[in-house]
Amino acid sequence: MKLDILAFGVHPDDIELGCSGTILAAIAEGKKVGIIDLTQGELGTRGTAETRKVEAANAAKVLGVSIRENLKMADGFFQNDEQHQRKVIEVIRKYRPDIILCNAPEDRHPDHGRSAKLVSDASFLSGLRKIVTNDEGKMQESWKPSYVFHYIQDRFIQPSFVVDISAQHDRKLESILCYTTQFNSPDTNEPQTYISSPQFLETVKARAMMLGKRIGVMYAEGFISEKVLGIKSFDAFVQNPT
Repeated sequence: MKLDILAFGVHPDDIELGCSGTILAAIAEGKKVGIIDLTQGELGTRGTAETRKVEAANAAKVLGVSIRENLKMADGFFQNDEQHQRKVIEVIRKYRPDIILCNAPEDRHPDHGRSAKLVSDASFLSGLRKIVTNDEGKMQESWKPSYVFHYIQDRFIQPSFVVDISAQHDRKLESILCYTTQFNSPDTNEPQTYISSPQFLETVKARAMMLGKRIGVMYAEGFISEKVLGIKSFDAFVQNPT
């Protein structure tokens, strides 16, 4: 299956928080989108790897993605080395996406930045035909995505561009709330965390409103591009070019 967009998150719920509105908008346009979680989020204070697996599957249904896989790297301890790069290269070659979305290059959680560099490096290496990989016993052809974009997470980073997600914002929140052990849930004896407070989801909404304001819409998500984006015509900036 060839995908148009392949979104990577180091933890289940990174995608939902960072770029699920954009994924929903792309799917509404007819694009095929998949999600790859690098770890099972097993070091998370609340919940378990098993509950996170169920929550991620429920969120995938809300988003309507074509595939969601977990590479089961070690939460907190994976490295940007050959072993882990090859795992990422294999899924890139398997799904041959034109666009890759991945974690913020620098963030509060150290896994985010390390994941961003791992996926970025693997995206480049995936295009080198002398790197040999296989999937289910079949040799894979090289594949280099056209673009790698990093979604903005907890810390604010000036975006290269923003995507209007006004029509998708409610479903974005629905996908986030699939992670019932992670976010505000009064019916639990587990310890409170940075993201489990009632105020956390308000900050997610506020960020989307702030980015939306910059382009004159209600809600938006921001991305950092690794290379300069080009256009062929100023019609790209016109909503209804004639």
